Amino acid sequence: MPDSMSMFRLMGLPDFQAGDDLAKSIIDTLSTQNQTLMEGDILVIAHKVVSKSEGACAYLDDITPSEEAIELAKTVNKDPRKVEVILSQSKRIVRAMKRPDQEEGVLIAEHKNGYICANAAVDESNADHPGQLILLPEDPDKSARELCLVLEKHFDCALGVVISDTFGRPWRLGQTNVAIGLANVPGVMHMLGEEDAFGRPLSVTAPAFADELAAASGLLMEKSAKSPVIIFRGLSWPKTDSSSRDLIRAHNEDLFR
Repeated sequence: MPDSMSMFRLMGLPDFQAGDDLAKSIIDTLSTQNQTLMEGDILVIAHKVVSKSEGACAYLDDITPSEEAIELAKTVNKDPRKVEVILSQSKRIVRAMKRPDQEEGVLIAEHKNGYICANAAVDESNADHPGQLILLPEDPDKSARELCLVLEKHFDCALGVVISDTFGRPWRLGQTNVAIGLANVPGVMHMLGEEDAFGRPLSVTAPAFADELAAASGLLMEKSAKSPVIIFRGLSWPKTDSSSRDLIRAHNEDLFR
């Protein structure tokens, strides 16, 4: 790795609606600011602008909750219509609980794409309208690849794209951004067989490169600042045919399933 890198947020992007061209907006905004993308740049993009432009949203007024959603909503004191949307995005509910001190409880779900997260990543923050719920893109890896291809063609250089979302963590407080969609960027850097600083061989070291990028992007990606695109420059990384699923632990290795 180099001794230094830089990261900056792309300000001035518009609010996105279904059908908007996200790649074009990034290109136009960079051009307006007399900026360009360079060989090896990596863009970390908040999933919500991807979801909005792809129309991956639901509206509470359009939802009729099932009996399952109604019963589950009682357990966690959530709107049963929102619970219905969560169920529609989930393979299974991992945990449903509400502490006495909580106004609203928590649903931990396995999203249909394999991520374990609160509410199957169904979220209301930064929604444009009351009752709007923002979902994950249908295929975040595909979304990342398509964005990356357009940007690479326009700027005539090799780029990487990471689509991120904010997840909680089971053993630590607070949330951090993680990678849910990848184009070219390796999810994990496997260092088996390399040596540490003292010459000892590494046997299990595998930094989660894409998650580290996503987490770092959160330092500049303030929810109130409308800064959904963070650009990393100066990193050395191998272009990889990657997928966000590379970061999901296999079922037979999951000690808590």
